[in-house]
Amino acid sequence: MSARQSPQGQPLDRVDGPQKVTGQARYAGEYAAPDLLHGSVVCSAIASGQIRHIDASAALAVPGVVAVLTHENRPPLACEDDAYADADAADGAAFRPLFNAHILYSGQPLALVVADSLQLAQYAASLVRVEYQQTPHRTDLLADLARAHTAPAELPAPRGDAQGVLAGALLGIEARYSSPVEHHNPMEPHASTVLYGDDGHLTIHDKTQGTQNSQQYVEDVFGLKGKVRVLAAFVGGAFGSGLRPQYQLALAVMAALKLRRSVRVSLTRQQMFTFGYRPRTVQHLQLGAGADGRLQALRHGATAQTSRFEDFTEHVVEWSGMLYHCDNVQLDYQLVPLDVYTPLDMRAPGATLGVYALECAMDELAYAVAIDPLQLRLNNYSALNQNSGKPYSSKALDACYAEGAARFGWDARPLAPRSLRDGHTLIGWGMATGVWEAMQQPASARACLAANGSLQVSSATTDIGTGTYTVMTQIAATSLGLPMARVRFQLGDSSLPKAPLQGGSFTVSSVGSAVQQACEALKEKILEAATQRPDSPFAGLALAQVAFVDGALQRVDDPACRLALSELVGQVGELQAEVEAQPSKARDAYATATHSAVFVEVRVDEALGTVQVSRVVSAIAAGRVINPKTARSQILGGVVWGIGQALHEETLIDHNLGRYMNHSLAEYHLPVHADNPAIEVLFVDEPDSVVNSLGSKGVGEIGIVGVAAAVANAVYHATGKRVRDLPITLDKLL
Repeated sequence: MSARQSPQGQPLDRVDGPQKVTGQARYAGEYAAPDLLHGSVVCSAIASGQIRHIDASAALAVPGVVAVLTHENRPPLACEDDAYADADAADGAAFRPLFNAHILYSGQPLALVVADSLQLAQYAASLVRVEYQQTPHRTDLLADLARAHTAPAELPAPRGDAQGVLAGALLGIEARYSSPVEHHNPMEPHASTVLYGDDGHLTIHDKTQGTQNSQQYVEDVFGLKGKVRVLAAFVGGAFGSGLRPQYQLALAVMAALKLRRSVRVSLTRQQMFTFGYRPRTVQHLQLGAGADGRLQALRHGATAQTSRFEDFTEHVVEWSGMLYHCDNVQLDYQLVPLDVYTPLDMRAPGATLGVYALECAMDELAYAVAIDPLQLRLNNYSALNQNSGKPYSSKALDACYAEGAARFGWDARPLAPRSLRDGHTLIGWGMATGVWEAMQQPASARACLAANGSLQVSSATTDIGTGTYTVMTQIAATSLGLPMARVRFQLGDSSLPKAPLQGGSFTVSSVGSAVQQACEALKEKILEAATQRPDSPFAGLALAQVAFVDGALQRVDDPACRLALSELVGQVGELQAEVEAQPSKARDAYATATHSAVFVEVRVDEALGTVQVSRVVSAIAAGRVINPKTARSQILGGVVWGIGQALHEETLIDHNLGRYMNHSLAEYHLPVHADNPAIEVLFVDEPDSVVNSLGSKGVGEIGIVGVAAAVANAVYHATGKRVRDLPITLDKLL
């Protein structure tokens, strides 16, 4: 395949698209098995206490009910904490389903009813009666801020004298921002189908972002080393909810081991609110600046909730020490343990919250010094990550500002709030910066050239809807000079080469680098095989002296001298190579990050206080974009979620009961099509030879970062009223 036809960098359709739109793609809760049993979970109605007695007699009397599992009759589980510590575990002791009589949070699984059908299991589960010994619970972060303790997070050391400089600064901003609990709510609920083999081996279809993570968890918890294979061919969205093994996996395995039958456990939509979530936070920002708006000092403190059994930490405040130039910075992060489940990473964890507060504070500073908000950010631009003292491998944020502002028409924005209106509708323009880490993890991949000349590449990674199938196919096809139709990428299988969890926007940089390197290693083997043919015209040539074009090996100095790959492997047999890709040592001297500039227009009804986002421009600097079409899709999804964070999403808890009240899609408000405007996505040119050999930084997270702040800032520009507590609802504006 010629360079101009290279699939890499092209906006190609998803290779798995036809399977999805025709219903051929199967998800974890859709796999059939002979005599498959179904499980329905009974959850706790209290937030703290003990189980005194579980009466399952009525459930067991229902014809077709096979068993009711509780902490008293479940199979043996590991006792040590380490067995439950998965690849994304927080500090502390991970939750153990059906382990004992202790109740740690409302919604905790207490029993599993197993029956011949899902409907029978659900009906019988409604008949299970639990007698509790209830103890007082605490679930309100705001009521317990005084009980906060320092989080076990490695924050950057304070630099300069933030407190002293703030006291003497010409201009200062001090504000408190808060954000509520949010739940992931992917389209596909969590489910696990455990297929029980005659030899006691388990094949598990799991809703997960890491097949090998789920495999390791099951093997360690149940003592099944070498007897577990986990598959996740398709995942209907996860956004972080599948990073850790969720309790339906353990319950399904328990039932399969107990009954020696295949079992499926699927969570209801309501039960999707009974595990991890984005934690509630309270943040305190202090900014000190000169008359030109240049930052002289900054303090950023955050307090978040966690469970009583794990200290969940995320990078909330660190962004304030790296995004803008400031020589005096102090950061602090506190946790409050409550009678709730442990929070969980959710799209752009930490940054979504911390950058919201920072970017709103920067907007407030812009008004205090009467400087355009975009100009204020340019005045504080930094080419250095001061947290680490390292320059960025690339940072095209200035290009994001320029191109995004030009496309949005920012130059026409009046500085004063309430300056734009359309009749009784107030119009506001706001903007914010986004930032996310550009990480790379060790990953492995295998490339195999089959006897028919087709290429199969594999890795145990997953595709949670981001387009992993497609971009890996593009990378492999480009490396071997093959058309996309002759390349197949296999994923979602714990038996494949090792891969990290799919999250953090590092799948392309990690697994993609492994795919590229595996293909390069395979090319070496192909050339070696070609040189061993009698009178080979490739004898003595190095890899740089040959090219792989249109499914053939050819000499660079004589393109007419060609050897079809199908002909070669037809003679010598299948060729394969497997590599483990590691981050380059060249990265050590640099900071690596993606950046964005988000511009938003809102329309606010002056009488009713209702807010409509009417226009968004998101300019992204993410290195080399492998597939602009799927990448744009990721940014669109992130922007929609950012609008949801700003205006809609809030999981409400009744603190008297310690229980979530709006645990359904009917009452948990998500932005729908009518809430979403035309969204324009720009990818700025950002070459980066340091971040990885692909030059790709990832786009899954950066799309949401900064959006909520841009919306909040636009609402202030429209109304002159600053709402610092998300979501911005009409009662807060009126």
